Amino acid sequence: MASVIADTIRSKLEAGLSPTHLDIKDTSGGCGSAFEVVVVSAQFAGLNTLKRHRLVNSLLSAELETVHAFSQSTYTPEQWAEKQAS
Repeated sequence: MASVIADTIRSKLEAGLSPTHLDIKDTSGGCGSAFEVVVVSAQFAGLNTLKRHRLVNSLLSAELETVHAFSQSTYTPEQWAEKQAS
């Protein structure tokens, strides 16, 4: 079940955001009820954190109804490069 949800999350984020980096981690122990994602996309440029999270949440609205916990970190490619350099 967890891999199905993770695959759906990946597909929707890839289609909606064309990320340059995407990590999806099942933090539920395998039952698919909790996920952490890191999304790096140029589409986040000019958006504050709240707007970025709302964008991700809108893409995953159906999936978020079925998961217990969802944590996201969103970066522009420039922010991600800075984070990786530090």
